[in-house]
Amino acid sequence: MSSPKGFAKFIIVLTTVTAAVMELIDTSIVNVGLNDMAGSLGVNIEDVSWVITSYAIANVIIIPMTGFLAEYFGRKNYYIASMIIFTIASYMCGQSTNLVELIIWRFIQGIGGGALLSTSQAILFDAFKPEERPMAAGMFGMGLILGPTLGPTVGGYLIEHFSWPWMFLVNLPVGFIATILAMVFIDKKEGEGKKKSQLSVDYIGIALLMVGIACLQFVLERGESEDWFSSDAIKVCSVLAIVAIAGFIYWELKTPSPVVNLRIMGKRTYAFTIIFTFVAGLGLFTSVFVYPVLAQRVLGFSALETGLSLLPPTLAGVVMMPIIGRMMSKGVSPIPFIVVGFILFAIYCWTSAAISPEVGRWAFFIPLLIRAMGISMSQLPLINQAVAGLAPKDYAAGISLNNMIRQIGGAFGIAMANNFISHRYAQHRNDLVVNTYDGAPAFTQAVNGITGNMVNSGSDLASATAKAHKLIDLTVDKQSYYLAYLDTFRLIGLFFLMVLPLVVFLRVKKKPVVDTKAVKKAMEAAH
Repeated sequence: MSSPKGFAKFIIVLTTVTAAVMELIDTSIVNVGLNDMAGSLGVNIEDVSWVITSYAIANVIIIPMTGFLAEYFGRKNYYIASMIIFTIASYMCGQSTNLVELIIWRFIQGIGGGALLSTSQAILFDAFKPEERPMAAGMFGMGLILGPTLGPTVGGYLIEHFSWPWMFLVNLPVGFIATILAMVFIDKKEGEGKKKSQLSVDYIGIALLMVGIACLQFVLERGESEDWFSSDAIKVCSVLAIVAIAGFIYWELKTPSPVVNLRIMGKRTYAFTIIFTFVAGLGLFTSVFVYPVLAQRVLGFSALETGLSLLPPTLAGVVMMPIIGRMMSKGVSPIPFIVVGFILFAIYCWTSAAISPEVGRWAFFIPLLIRAMGISMSQLPLINQAVAGLAPKDYAAGISLNNMIRQIGGAFGIAMANNFISHRYAQHRNDLVVNTYDGAPAFTQAVNGITGNMVNSGSDLASATAKAHKLIDLTVDKQSYYLAYLDTFRLIGLFFLMVLPLVVFLRVKKKPVVDTKAVKKAMEAAH
């Protein structure tokens, strides 16, 4: 199968990157609409957050299986079917009239969407010659950055100007057009869809993976709201996750036809690459979670203002992706990019932790620009490193497993941030409340000042004093959250600095020049 050229190649790039962006947008688009969804469906915020959890669980279950499923059903067939499932489920989410219905369709949407990520990447890579694949990785990396960042922006706009169902219905035209383009422009590979009889289905591996990853994702996503191990559900799911994941690892290493080829973890470069990918996913998804909450809860930004403050610096960082890809195509080592990218992300965390609470929307532009540059410089080389040193037949497994680790890193980061914020908020509030007792000079002066202003405005002394105490309590509450979020930024930054020494294990021994046509043929057979 020859490489596509010209317009066909452009359409394949457009289709695959758009599909990946659409899937990633849906990981964060509903974050800014939970209040509206809860009110419309007549449930509380804690219950409606299952809309996020169900999508994340489905994503993480299906992503590591995409390599096997694409080979079993035929990659083009599987890709188009996943797109159709995602689009139909998006429509049904928008039509849901109760929470249970919405959660079910959101899970199905996650099954379709999770498959788009790895399959899009494999199809995109096949559209380029082996020596051009760092450029392809650059284009795909643009989607990895844009997706989670565009989610709050698009969601904020739709909530402000329309209603929450449009956060799902907006996928329909994109999904429909992408499906048609995939049918027309993406070619089947030789022998695609004819391998079923040659493949044995690893039912035990699939079952263990579904139980283990689903329970782990549940614990990470719901642990904080369920008060961790005081909840029977968290205890049971923790035990199931440990047993099922341990059993899955043992079984996949033992069985001759694993659904996920864990043997590639024996490659040193790949094993350490996924450690970096885990931390990169932690930073990417957690920063998109912590910053919007800080901006809305403490700084008073609207959902749309928060999304718009993220967009310009992210777009600036995205521009770097093709440049880095071109440099890597010319033989520049990815290692310096990873080091600089992780250092820049740590700098972003520390500069964000120094921001004053009395700031405007654009005060975060420089820190967010540093974040975007850090992500651009680290994500692309890590995508490239995910297949460096692997045999072409293992590329699909390497890509799928790497994408799963990125998602789990994000889930772990958000769970960690939720728990850390909760504990730091309580600590900071206790520290601040110590100074708000009757007789404390600063506290007395503040109460008297606020009370005096209210009395001058017509309030009686008793109600004015009560309101002054309430106002100060709210101020202490806001300041406690503000300090907790700053602590969280510092904690995220520490992860990026702590993992940097491991970069010495990412080096791949130089290999002699290979026949690129032979490599490409092997890649086509693998996908």
